[in-house]
Amino acid sequence: MADTQTSGRGIDRRKLLIGGGAGVGLIVAYALWPRHYMPNLTAAPGETIFGAWLKIGKDGEVTVAVPQAELGQGVYTALPQILADELGADWRTVGVEAAPLNALYANALAADILFRDAFANLPEGFRRSHAERTALMLTAASTSIRAFEPDLRQAGASARVLLCKAAAKRWKVDWRSCNTAEGFVIHGNDRLRFADLAADAAHQSLPQEIPLRQETSNRLSGSSVQRLDTPAKVDGSANFAADVRLPDMVFASVRQGPVGDTRLLSSNHAAAKKVRGVLSIVENANWVAVVAENWWAANKGLDALAPRFETRGAIVDSDSIDAGLKAAIDGKGERMASVGNLEPVFRDAQIVAADYSVGLALHAAIEPMTATAHWTDGRLRLWVPTQAPGLARAAAAKAANVSEDAVIVYPMMAGGSFGAKLETVAAAQAALLTRKFGRPVQLTWSRSEECLHDRYRPAALGRMSARLGPDGAIQGWLCKIAAPPVGHEVAKRLLGGDVAAALSQAIPGTGIGDHAAVAGATPFYAIPNYALDHHPADIGVPVGEWRSGAHSYSCFFTECFLDELAHVAGVEAHSFRISMLGGHPRLARCLTTVASLGAWQGGIAGSGQGMACHMFRGSYIAVMAEAHVDEDQQIRVDRLVAAVDCGRMINPDLVRQQIEGGLIFGVAGALGGSTGFTDNLADARGFADLNLPTLADSPEIQVEIIESGADPGGVGELAVPPVAPAIANAIQSATGVRLRDLPLTVGDDS
Repeated sequence: MADTQTSGRGIDRRKLLIGGGAGVGLIVAYALWPRHYMPNLTAAPGETIFGAWLKIGKDGEVTVAVPQAELGQGVYTALPQILADELGADWRTVGVEAAPLNALYANALAADILFRDAFANLPEGFRRSHAERTALMLTAASTSIRAFEPDLRQAGASARVLLCKAAAKRWKVDWRSCNTAEGFVIHGNDRLRFADLAADAAHQSLPQEIPLRQETSNRLSGSSVQRLDTPAKVDGSANFAADVRLPDMVFASVRQGPVGDTRLLSSNHAAAKKVRGVLSIVENANWVAVVAENWWAANKGLDALAPRFETRGAIVDSDSIDAGLKAAIDGKGERMASVGNLEPVFRDAQIVAADYSVGLALHAAIEPMTATAHWTDGRLRLWVPTQAPGLARAAAAKAANVSEDAVIVYPMMAGGSFGAKLETVAAAQAALLTRKFGRPVQLTWSRSEECLHDRYRPAALGRMSARLGPDGAIQGWLCKIAAPPVGHEVAKRLLGGDVAAALSQAIPGTGIGDHAAVAGATPFYAIPNYALDHHPADIGVPVGEWRSGAHSYSCFFTECFLDELAHVAGVEAHSFRISMLGGHPRLARCLTTVASLGAWQGGIAGSGQGMACHMFRGSYIAVMAEAHVDEDQQIRVDRLVAAVDCGRMINPDLVRQQIEGGLIFGVAGALGGSTGFTDNLADARGFADLNLPTLADSPEIQVEIIESGADPGGVGELAVPPVAPAIANAIQSATGVRLRDLPLTVGDDS
């Protein structure tokens, strides 16, 4: 990816289209185009470029540039599907390529969610334009469809108009009387292939208003077309970062010191070099890498190297983490949201209270951290699975001591991420290794290294308090959450060189609270008086983005406590929720649907049924779980039923896949996926330590997707938050024991 300098001028991408063949670059837009934002797609022989999003080849292939990382969520299908639908393309001819690094593909919506507090003291308009100025491409926060659907529809519609104009000129008819379908421009009985028109179409001009398709039949959007990445993944031809092979390439494995202020003390070079295939040892301040002819030799060389590290400062272990959370929740906090006035409601009243906790959660993606780097001819080339290519480029440039202009990033498909591949450490390490060793280097972390140096989902403590009225209604609600300021930490780590972020945080009066650390905790129920406080905690462990983020624990706190309140009020849990959802009919419908589908029995004693619901990213979900405790005192989840309203769907199959995957991910987070700490090192060293669900013990899953005409909402993270509370509530009904700590284990009752 070549660097693209940006300017501060605004840009309306919906009014712009750049066309032309290879090397032509003909401007066909009517609006002024900031030259710093020129598209930089590359045309192969026979291809014609249409703007920043589309190429059409002489063979009829339609190639769509996708600025989002394919992490398994199906973005390489959903985004091309939007453009192809407006274009009128034949889906069998549609292909995809990773978009180059360019301000045109900045994801301002994701930046606003991820880095909300980093730019909190700057105007909202500036925050969004800043993402474009810095070419901040991000795949995060379930924003792919929401961020790029308008641009993709406009790009497809614009290209359709140009193709119709080219065909109409040949037929000598009004272009408005032409239409497109299955890769053809059509006028009555006349048909011309896109492939035959593309070169001429690039020279046509766009009208002032670009019409979107109005017909409702035979549309690609809304249909479950085949995933574009499935055939290659099935036959093994899909290229992931570990598949990259370059001439004269070597392989590296890395070992980093414990968390905290770590320094490398010693290592046994002689022993490492005795391992066959070991070529070199590269030492850094707090990590050491072995370079070898193959990765197995590199990793074996590390074992023989036996590096020793010195860690200064406090010892981090499970007890110190718990102590840090408890000290924080008893200390100073900041009010993040409130309605009404809790003080008179709580004064001299009988309060229902409970504490909940969650442990550190690992990402546990199948693909570990990896990157391939090659320094040659004054340029650094980087092949990396990344959710933030611009940030990876910046980190690699800094590590290699070169300008960002000298770094080209090739984004690769990722074998899972769940937020982990926002991080840039592996890219920086690979860049440094290729500069020092002088050959292409493929770095891959071992599974143990992946567990030891994850950027974990924070551990958190929730202190819930509420007052019930005589009729059982909630009159007051207080949620206090002690958790590390994950948003601040991620922004500092990833945006360390961003001047605007630094200026924002330097403005006097900046609070200590972190919205990312308490996301999802503001109650969506009709509670007249509530407050939400964040108590920042220092636990000594690096934390980061994780699938659904703080929603994964704030929903657990909220939905478990709500069940406890329903029990105190003597009201059935489903009815208790429904009675407070007058302002959210879509969520109420999800709850009613899941109760009907799941044959809800009211969560009565012995039923083993529990439910929970949640709303975020513009989508709604309710989950019912059936669970029991077996003879070995292990929790078994028998069944999950989910009802989802995520608005208008581009591809229903992709939605279903994401919901089903999210439910299983939620089970993993409810029953495992966590680690303790001992002497600044994570206890978990591999999948075997994480109690992840297998096919044998996965629950029966039923998903009902509710039809909706609302704008698309996010689905990639939606199903994760309500699973754990639904299971905890089911165990309460099955055993009478209330579990308040994640991961859930029998005996952890309060």
